[in-house]
Amino acid sequence: MRTLVVGDIHGGLNALKQVLERVNPNKDDEFIFLGDYVDGWSHAAETVSFLLQFSKEHRCVFIRGNHDYLMHRYLKYDDKNPIWLRSGGIASMESYHPLSNTEKEDHINFYEGLTNYHIDNSNRLFVHAGFTNVNGINYEHYKNLVYWDRTLWETACALDPSLTPDDVRYPKRLAQYSEIYIGHTPVTKMGYTVPLNFANVWNIDTGAAFKGPLTIFNIDSKEYWQSDPVYQLYPNETGRN
Repeated sequence: MRTLVVGDIHGGLNALKQVLERVNPNKDDEFIFLGDYVDGWSHAAETVSFLLQFSKEHRCVFIRGNHDYLMHRYLKYDDKNPIWLRSGGIASMESYHPLSNTEKEDHINFYEGLTNYHIDNSNRLFVHAGFTNVNGINYEHYKNLVYWDRTLWETACALDPSLTPDDVRYPKRLAQYSEIYIGHTPVTKMGYTVPLNFANVWNIDTGAAFKGPLTIFNIDSKEYWQSDPVYQLYPNETGRN
């Protein structure tokens, strides 16, 4: 059995289908999606429809991203958050126009069923963004931080690589978990297009919303598969570039 982590998709269904072909899934695989299914490329609604069908055939964990939160707010309450509209929301909004009310309700249920984080039997944490409470994510006072926070990744990046989790200088919030898997902050901001690891944190957002590929990562072997750069699969669009 493989446990496969999927980075931020951002409406890039063409990339998701391509990288899944390269993974060649089998019925024993478990997929953990790190959130941000929408906002960027033109297939936001189509991506969610695909995931709804995919989850009938494969074991899936769907984590909530900040873009998914904002998309839900639009579908449920017609909340056209200006930040959301400037960050890929317009393309997502347009992708939902052809859907029937029944289909939209199915998607609303999908967004409402997303989980804020997942901890597996090996004490590995999967979360879209991060958390701030030193005692662990279960103690986070501000629940929306788990899909907005960037300080956890910044802390991991700045940590002296010689430190080990039993060192008193090692951040307590990182040491709570054997590994932490996140998306949210594209590694393309640091000039990379592959998953990055600092301390015990792995960032799987390889910039699919911009000029990077979409990545699926095997958490045991550390092998990964990538789509072509997503913008090449949408030649007539700009995404969030």
